[in-house]
Amino acid sequence: MAQTKPTWQPMPQREGLGPLTGLRDFVDRLAASSPARLAMLAFAAVIIVFTLLLSLPASSADGQVTPLHEALFTAASAVCVTGLTVVSTAAHWTFFGQFVILLGIFVGGLGTLTIASLLTLMVSRRLGLRSKLIAQEALNNSSRLGEVGELLRIVIMTSVVIEGSLAVVLTGRFLALGEGWWTAVWHGVFYSISAFNNAGFTPHSDGIVPYAADLWILVPLALGAFVGSLGFPVILGLRQAGFRWRKWSLHVKLTIQVSAILVAVGSLLWGWMEWDNPRTIGGMGVAEKIIHAVFASIMTRSCGFNLVDQNHLGGTTRLLTDALMFAGGGSASTAGGIKVTTIAVLFLAIVAEGRGDSDVKVYGRTIPDSALRVAISVIVAGATLVLVGSFLMSAITQQSLDRVLFEVISAFATCGLSSGLSAESPPAGMYVLTALMVTGRLGTITLASALAVRQRIQLYHYPEERPIIG
Repeated sequence: MAQTKPTWQPMPQREGLGPLTGLRDFVDRLAASSPARLAMLAFAAVIIVFTLLLSLPASSADGQVTPLHEALFTAASAVCVTGLTVVSTAAHWTFFGQFVILLGIFVGGLGTLTIASLLTLMVSRRLGLRSKLIAQEALNNSSRLGEVGELLRIVIMTSVVIEGSLAVVLTGRFLALGEGWWTAVWHGVFYSISAFNNAGFTPHSDGIVPYAADLWILVPLALGAFVGSLGFPVILGLRQAGFRWRKWSLHVKLTIQVSAILVAVGSLLWGWMEWDNPRTIGGMGVAEKIIHAVFASIMTRSCGFNLVDQNHLGGTTRLLTDALMFAGGGSASTAGGIKVTTIAVLFLAIVAEGRGDSDVKVYGRTIPDSALRVAISVIVAGATLVLVGSFLMSAITQQSLDRVLFEVISAFATCGLSSGLSAESPPAGMYVLTALMVTGRLGTITLASALAVRQRIQLYHYPEERPIIG
């Protein structure tokens, strides 16, 4: 029987063989081994891209290349939804530059873990098990792992719907104030995205100060900032359970309750401290003073829109502002700070310890010890970053401690309120503040999520011994 000579057949090539396949393999390995590291790399890559775009001559009004430290600072401030600026957003940047900033705000507002998950979906077209666990934990959602991809799409659509609604209202108001059609649309869209993402960037050279008595502008900005500060887990929880308190998860209850308390207490204290200050609200009527106090309390916790010069605040008011900025908003939100649930868990632990309870309980639920450890880690890490940042900025700028501390906390908490120190700082100071914005936006979220998912299995325990505390 004659044997047929085998003919050479090329091996079937893997679809998409080439650089894209290598990128897919890299993302797959990184997503499987360390989703938190993937989140950090994705966030850094986004900042680098926007830095390059803002460095282009087309981005600056004078047609010149923007210095690296200014472009990097602005890109980080936009992607980290901070709002601190070293150049005038209205005067320095062209329409293209402002559009790049706005796009950075929208992308950064989705959050580091969402960006990493979307990167994995775009490149690998799938999410690994650990990536799904991280994304599910970040959104505090009890959906099945197979629904996490759909959940991420809902997050994006929710952002677009809320920002679109705010833009319609603001655009109508700007039209009523006499602005041209395209100018009104641009300002409405810019302010809506900036407000919901708690960024605080403004396309006007004098910010929102000219609208200090215009409730059609202030109310949408305040509502957008407050809703954005609650976080996507709360928005999704309200979307599923409505306004039925008993149906809310513990996270939704604590976030809304503590946020409302901080807004109310902050309004009362801010208004009381500045009531007779002639440099801020001392010469206004009672209604205007109340409006300014409530607006300042909401914006101080993360958004950064301001109606008064921060340098004119009293010393006690500035200390209150530091505390509110450090507290921040809700977890997995566009707000910064150490997050309100972190404060709630630590406060409940203190109450339980004072009562002699072995468990930390609230609303018929027991908070696990692991959550308390994460809360302590976030607070200590945040305080350490503020301490180191203040030390470096004091050495670089030689400014007073209260002014340095205000700027450092604003950068770490991604708030955006400024005493002007950012613009006055040399390049070294700008790099320090940039690092604070990135670590403040990236560090606490990624740390909390990574610690919540990753647990080591121990086969033994050492004998317990209680040291003296306090």
